[in-house]
Amino acid sequence: MRLDDYIEELEPDEEAERRRLAKEKSYAITDHLEEFERRFDDALSGDTLVGSTAPSIFVGRSNYPDIPIGVLSPVGDEDDAQEYVTDGNWYNQGYAIDDVLQRRTGLLNSNKRANVDSPSIASRLTPSVHDTWDGFVGVQREVAIAGNPVDLEIGLDDTPDLGLDAGTDVATPRGPRANARNAELRENPYVPKPVKKTLEDDDWQAQGAMTYLYRRGFDVYEINSILSAGALGETKQRRLVPTRWSITAVDDTVSQFLRGRIRTEQSIDEVQVWANEYMGNRYWVVLAPGTWEFELVEMKAPGSIWNPNSDGDIWLQSASEGYEGRTSYVEETAGAYYAARLGVLEYLESIGRQAKCLVLREVSDDYWAPVGVWQVRESVRNAFDGQYGEAETFHGAIAEIATQLPVSHARLQRKSELAAGLQTNLNAFSQ
Repeated sequence: MRLDDYIEELEPDEEAERRRLAKEKSYAITDHLEEFERRFDDALSGDTLVGSTAPSIFVGRSNYPDIPIGVLSPVGDEDDAQEYVTDGNWYNQGYAIDDVLQRRTGLLNSNKRANVDSPSIASRLTPSVHDTWDGFVGVQREVAIAGNPVDLEIGLDDTPDLGLDAGTDVATPRGPRANARNAELRENPYVPKPVKKTLEDDDWQAQGAMTYLYRRGFDVYEINSILSAGALGETKQRRLVPTRWSITAVDDTVSQFLRGRIRTEQSIDEVQVWANEYMGNRYWVVLAPGTWEFELVEMKAPGSIWNPNSDGDIWLQSASEGYEGRTSYVEETAGAYYAARLGVLEYLESIGRQAKCLVLREVSDDYWAPVGVWQVRESVRNAFDGQYGEAETFHGAIAEIATQLPVSHARLQRKSELAAGLQTNLNAFSQ
C-alpha cells in the first residue's frame, strides 16, 4: 500500500474513547483502594495473610545494596492471580491506564530488606544469595522461578500502607505495601526444566542463561523476574537485581542476541512504514534498506507524563546506534529505547532480514500516568501486525510522516541523525 494511502486509512484505535475518559483523570482508583482495604481485612487472620497467591516479585533499589525485596500478591482475588502479572496479555486485552492502576493497586507488596549479596542485612556472615532457599529471600526466589503463581502464607508486622507509588516510565506502578515478618510456601512450586538447567549450572554466565531461556520460549517478563531474584549467572556472581535494572538488562541482552542473528542477513528491499497507537502513545516504525542502524525519537506533549507543564513546548529527545550497537547506557530515552529496539529486532529476526530503523514515539496528554515500559515494548511488537505503507525513499517517508507529527520536519531533522541523513558512528558511543 502506498504510504499516503496508508496514512489516510489510519483510524483511531479502539482505545480512543477509553483514553478520552482517562483524560478526565477519573478518581475511581480511590474507590478501588477502599475495596482493597475491605478485602485485606477479610483475608487477615491475626497478623498473618492466609491463602495468599503470589504471581510475581519486586526488588527495589533504594539504599542499594541494602534494598527492599517483596512478593506481590492479589488480596481477595487469588483465583485470578495470573491476570495480575505484567506481560503482553495486558496489551492483548486492551488494558487502559485505569485498568493497569487497578491491577497494580490490587497487589500487596509484602516486603523486607536484604543485602543484594546476602539474605540478611543484619549479618554478612549469613549464606550468600545463591545458597539461599529458605527464609524470605528463598521464598521470593521460589516465586520468581515458578511456572505458575505460588500459594503462600505471609506474616506481617503491620497493616499495609495504601498509598500508590506511581512508578516510572520503566517500572510498573506499585500498590499497597506492608512489612513482612516471614513467608512460607504452602505448596511445592512447579519449576520449568529450562529454569532448573540454568540454576544447576554453576559456571553459566547470566547473559548466556538469559539467551538460553529466551530461545526456549520464555518471554523477557519471566526472565527479568528470575534475574531479579538472583537466580541467573555464575554461582558466585549471583545477586539480587533491582527490578528496574533487570528489565533493561534483559531487553538489552536479548536484543544483542537478536542483532547477532540478523547481522549477516540480507537487507529488506523496500521502505516500510508501520504504525500503532496505544494508551495515548502513537508509534511510527520506519524500516529502510541497509545494514542495521536504530534510533528512537520521543516527542512528549505538554501535559503528558514527564512533560507536565501544559503551557510548555514539545519535549524532544533521541538516542541511536550503528551496526555494532552501543557501548554506553542510553540516558536520554532510557528503558523505552531498549524496549522499542527489542520489538524491532524480534520482527527482523522473524523474517530473516536486517534494516535501518527509525522509531518515532508521540506521547499525547492522554498518557496521564506511567504504566511501565512494557507498553512501549508491546506497542512496537504489535506494530508489525497487519499492513504497512510503502515509500519510494527513506527521507520521503520521513517527510510524509512529519505532516502527522506534533513537531516540524525541520525540528525533527535537528534532533534525529537518521532523519537528517547522518550515518551513525560507533566512535560516538565509546565515551
